[in-house]
Amino acid sequence: MKEYPIKIIVAWGEAISGNEKIRDWLTANNYPELAAFTYAINLRDDAREWLINEGHPELMALVVGSEGDVNACKWLRKNGYSKLALVAEGADNDEEAINALLRDGHKEWVMISLKIQFIKNMIQSDNDDVHRISAR
Repeated sequence: MKEYPIKIIVAWGEAISGNEKIRDWLTANNYPELAAFTYAINLRDDAREWLINEGHPELMALVVGSEGDVNACKWLRKNGYSKLALVAEGADNDEEAINALLRDGHKEWVMISLKIQFIKNMIQSDNDDVHRISAR
C-alpha cells in the first residue's frame, strides 16, 4: 500500500462517512483505490473486484477483515500490513486493536477504523432488523 499524506487519509475518512463530493475528488486526484474502498465497504461487489483486479489486495483484505474474517487479518500481517490488520480488527469492534493504534500514535488510522466500524455496524443493524431492508 502506498503511503498517503495525512490530508488524504482524512479525506478518505470523510468519503467513508458518505461524503460523495470528497469520494469523487479522490477518484479525480489519483486515489481511485480509496474511492473504490468506500463502495466496497458498502457491499458493492464491483468495487471489491476492482480492488483485487487493480492491485489493491491489502484494501480488499481491510474490507473483509473489518467484516470479521480473521484470515484476512492474518494475510495483512503476513504481507507487512500490520497497521491495516489493526484497523480492520478495530472496525470489527475490537477495542484492543483501537488501543494498540492509539499507543503507537496512529490517531488518523483510529479515525479510519472507527468510521469503517460505524458503517459496518449500521449495515449489520439494518440486516438484523426484520422491519427494514438494507439500502446498502
